[in-house]
Amino acid sequence: MLDTELDLRNNPCAIEPATEVLKEGGIFLVSLPDGSVIHRDNGSLGLYYNDTRYLSHLELQVAGQRPVFLSSSIRDSHFAQIELTNPVFNLPDGTVIPAQTIHFRQLRLIKDALFQRLRLINFNPFPVKLLLRFDLAADFRDIFEVRGSQRRRRGELLPVEVQRQGLVLAYRGLDNLLRTTGITFEPAPASITGRPGQAEITFALVLPPQKKLYLHLKIEPAPDNIPSGNKISDLFSAATIEQATAYHQWQRESTRFWTDNSFINAMFQTAVTDLKALQIEYPGTGRIIAAGIPWYTAPFGRDSLIASWQALILNPALAHQALRFLARYQGQKVDRWREERPGKILHELRQGEMTSCREVPHSPYYGSIDATLWFIILLGATYRWTRDDALLRELAIPLRNCLHWCLDHGDLDGDGYLEYQRESPAGLANQGWKDSWDAVVDREGRLAEGPVALVEVQAYYYLALNEAAHLLAILGDELTAADLKRRARELQERFNRDFWLEDEGYLIFALDGRKRPLTTLVSNGGQALFTGILPPERARRVARRLLAGDFYSGWGIRTMSKREKAYNPMSYHNGSVWPHDNAIIAAGLRRYQCLEELSRLAAGLFAASPHFNYRRWPELFCGFTRRGLSGPVRYPVACDPQAWAVGSLFSFLQHLLGLELGEHGLFISRPLLLPGTSRIEIRNLAVAGSRLDLAFEEKEGRVLANVLKKEGDLKVIIEA
Repeated sequence: MLDTELDLRNNPCAIEPATEVLKEGGIFLVSLPDGSVIHRDNGSLGLYYNDTRYLSHLELQVAGQRPVFLSSSIRDSHFAQIELTNPVFNLPDGTVIPAQTIHFRQLRLIKDALFQRLRLINFNPFPVKLLLRFDLAADFRDIFEVRGSQRRRRGELLPVEVQRQGLVLAYRGLDNLLRTTGITFEPAPASITGRPGQAEITFALVLPPQKKLYLHLKIEPAPDNIPSGNKISDLFSAATIEQATAYHQWQRESTRFWTDNSFINAMFQTAVTDLKALQIEYPGTGRIIAAGIPWYTAPFGRDSLIASWQALILNPALAHQALRFLARYQGQKVDRWREERPGKILHELRQGEMTSCREVPHSPYYGSIDATLWFIILLGATYRWTRDDALLRELAIPLRNCLHWCLDHGDLDGDGYLEYQRESPAGLANQGWKDSWDAVVDREGRLAEGPVALVEVQAYYYLALNEAAHLLAILGDELTAADLKRRARELQERFNRDFWLEDEGYLIFALDGRKRPLTTLVSNGGQALFTGILPPERARRVARRLLAGDFYSGWGIRTMSKREKAYNPMSYHNGSVWPHDNAIIAAGLRRYQCLEELSRLAAGLFAASPHFNYRRWPELFCGFTRRGLSGPVRYPVACDPQAWAVGSLFSFLQHLLGLELGEHGLFISRPLLLPGTSRIEIRNLAVAGSRLDLAFEEKEGRVLANVLKKEGDLKVIIEA
């Protein structure tokens, strides 16, 4: 039986950083900066669709050599441009073509297929006869294979179907499904040769001096009809316009952010378009934010819910989509293989060959202890933000089903806490947000025995009970609401008795299966803050503890204290820095008005931003201490973009500015500005049926908030 934990997180492969990521419509491309897609063992490079790699190799050769890479860029998270030139080479007649005299520009985008336009210009004073060759391959490997899982058997790569303008690569899987990659060119190549899974395409070109020549390429996973009757150049132009229009429409519908810092503005621009690019649609089910590229381009309950919660200030539609999508897949029965229970929210949904063959249980898989709680938390936050009574009525039954799971299935031993223990032999050993196999350990570094009650899960549970009570009271069920309030108070009392570590002024990690406290110092306790489960004095002690040097790296709060035996700053969960973890902690710091700690935390993360591609926080980075002028150390296989890392930017903004929705309106309390800014403007903010334009500006050492424009009857209360 495959162990799905041995795929990525314990097998970080050394690959060149992939800086070109394109995503749309369930298809995504990850490639090297020079535009090539070259398969490396356990690498992520390639074109993916439905959890399968439909292209594992794409390389351009000029006169038998690879072109020289100049630069590359991504526009609005969906349009890539790669600049290349030629090395020195000889023509068949002996003429030497000097280096950097032929320019190649690749434009790429994805719209139901991968489109590429290659423009060539010859800057020599004479015509150049040029032989171009494209090498292509498709291995059709399942994403779990790409991540490192070993399979005893695979399906069959089929012979290449050669056509006049292209070819079809094909694979019949063990699930008996035929998967194909259609590749077409315009104009037609001079020759096409291939063998199962691979092909070579050559063009014999004559480049006049100073003239532009274009080659178009279309790569279509699982094509319905190859080749298309339309010209690829026309399809490329249409797709470019359609994608630009769609992204501009998304930006018009969303909140707009402006600061007097151009770098921060670029961060917001990237984050806004990233959240458009990460949305995926399942026919008949709806849209949802995918967790991250390349490993997690699929629905993940926890990730989608948290990212949508973070992005309420940007666009509440993301939360509506996530809640509706996950409600449709809510658990209905007891299924140990998939760890499904009635009312439980899924952990992960996959559609690849290994899922189809039941080699992995992700159809969907429900091994998450906290996704169900986050469903309730997000529903409560979304209702508070939008006052959407129709949505609340629509999701009233899924809300009650979530509570049913909490009360009847989540507490495995009847002690009032929610615990997890792996049931499926192919499931996750750890089922909180730190779900790598070695993430939950005691102070000696020993793995915890289950069932495990994590500290942050109990805090989420407390918040979820209170949110559910509030929502059910609105729906008229005062009796159940009162009972949930009582349960929340009792949980709070138990929690502060059993999870508090007085000597450290902090919280324990978890209770193990024997109810022994795991006193390992980890960031999980910091996530308890935003739920309000701690009394103020204890919360302030937790805040101070998190900003001490063993936790705070200078770039962010580590997942584990440097004092622990299991600490490793290069690990996935035992010493790295996760932006979303820091953002949730930041929400808690704001709740308890720990503003000095909040400012310091934000300063570190924003100082890290210039060191990452496209000014984007990755999924995680290494937890080494900040020193001198050096930047943060990258984690080798972090998702980038990753939904809740992208969403962290909006969460930090909201909590720095002190924006909070209450019963009587929008409260703005003791606002702080983003690091490096002195003025921030928020326009087209959708809150509770109203639209707002707000401005925040520092004057004489104070941050002043002003309402520039208001449409609707929402009250805005500003507290200096």
